[in-house]
Amino acid sequence: MSQASDKVIIGKIGAPYGVKGWVKINSFTDVPEGIFDYAPWQLGDGKEYQIDQWRPHGKSLVARIVGIESRDDAERIKNLDIWIDEHQLPELDEGEFYWRELTGMQVVTTQGYDLGVVKDVFNTGANDVLQVRAKVNDAFGQKERLLPYVMDSVIKSVDKVESVITVDWDPGF
Repeated sequence: MSQASDKVIIGKIGAPYGVKGWVKINSFTDVPEGIFDYAPWQLGDGKEYQIDQWRPHGKSLVARIVGIESRDDAERIKNLDIWIDEHQLPELDEGEFYWRELTGMQVVTTQGYDLGVVKDVFNTGANDVLQVRAKVNDAFGQKERLLPYVMDSVIKSVDKVESVITVDWDPGF
């Protein structure tokens, strides 16, 4: 089995659905049904699983997983994370990044001020936001900053090799 850093969480198994082993699926992919484009799944129990069938159910998804034959089986895998191997992810175009690639990168201003390290990335609906944990001795007394991930106006460059994001941002803000 490969290391956890080679794995990507794409969803979570929800509650059992019916008595024949179907489960609700909580998808973390951009398009919820996209979770079924990946196979096999690895669950938090360390085992590999294939999807037998799936379908939309209202605003959610339900699936029948090979080897999960009863409600008791479905209950056993409830709340387990759904993982895939990193190499199963599609290649991105130049200048595009997965959020997980940005996490841990150093953030510096165009003037060279070290704002800290990307702790998380999330979406607000309008745009993605970098949650940057400031250095302990930050000159502006900041513990964290929230920077909009807007290319060209705020984000000037992302250097994956050096693990540095350069931004046009006022350190006091």
